[in-house]
Amino acid sequence: MTTRKLLFVGAGAIGSYLGAFLARAGHDVTLVDPWAEQVEVIRQRGLAVSGPHEPFEARPAAVHLGEAARLPRDFAVAFVALKAYDTAWATQLALRHLGPDGYVVAAQNCWPDPTVAAVAGASRAVGLVMSKIGVALWTPGQVERGLGRSRGTGHDVFRVGEHDGRRTPRARELAELLSVVDGAQVTDNLWGERWSKLCANAMGNPVQAISGLGSLEIASSEVGRAITIHLAAESARVGLACGYRVPPFSGAAAEQWADAGRRETWEALDRLLTPTAAGGPNWRASMAQDVAKGRPTEIDHMNGYVVARGREGGVPTPVSAAVVEVVSDVERGARKPAPENIGLTLSRAGV
Repeated sequence: MTTRKLLFVGAGAIGSYLGAFLARAGHDVTLVDPWAEQVEVIRQRGLAVSGPHEPFEARPAAVHLGEAARLPRDFAVAFVALKAYDTAWATQLALRHLGPDGYVVAAQNCWPDPTVAAVAGASRAVGLVMSKIGVALWTPGQVERGLGRSRGTGHDVFRVGEHDGRRTPRARELAELLSVVDGAQVTDNLWGERWSKLCANAMGNPVQAISGLGSLEIASSEVGRAITIHLAAESARVGLACGYRVPPFSGAAAEQWADAGRRETWEALDRLLTPTAAGGPNWRASMAQDVAKGRPTEIDHMNGYVVARGREGGVPTPVSAAVVEVVSDVERGARKPAPENIGLTLSRAGV
């Protein structure tokens, strides 16, 4: 496809991973980030990318946040790839440097699209939901992907959606652009797809953050599976009560997660989460990475958002509310990540 001029506001794990693939594909990619060491390493040595594919190096342009004002105003697409709590200012920066027909893409977790639309206008905002892709950046200039690629499995990682559900040429173009990274498709169900991803994040991220355990360790524990099911069930119930068409997530339909209060359904979900003899990767999700690095988490924008929407719709979310409290304790240093925090959270929730 035609070479595009692309801006990433955020050169963390996902921004670096996507930016590296797109730069390798020949696009003109510029990464902006407040992490000075990351910017300098990219400038000097480029980005080293590893994962379930051949490792490679890419050389996108890298700019310190303080230098961003000097960037031109002719980018075709600007990706906001920072944490949810940075969405508003990052969108303002992105919007300032777009060309006349450019648009902002929310390449984030949680529920950032309304904030992007409030700043840029819905006509200049496109949603991007990314599912079953886990990336990490522990060392400046080195980004890794932990979860396998989707090609050949019938799963598309990238779901591009307009806020009004239309399948537009620009949405199709963005999906084609991202197809160099992994499977991509246009969806007419941005809000349902976004809620599905929110459920998947809300059932896993905070458990790792409070426990210090990886995904395999949690799934191998009965209490770990229990809190995971509770969080998934509450999130699914809220989304369905809001009227969203929530696609399946984490191996089961939203309706099945929501039905976890029945013993037979609970047992089926517990079997689904129980690792096989072969096990699997013991991955650290984004919130666990934030805790390890001493950075603020997205808990208020993730499980906190589920709690808020549940309160509006009269859907109880006791475990979600309790996990928000415990993650907040960990974040401010009042509690250290430890496996016993899982039981504490369930106890606080009264389950």
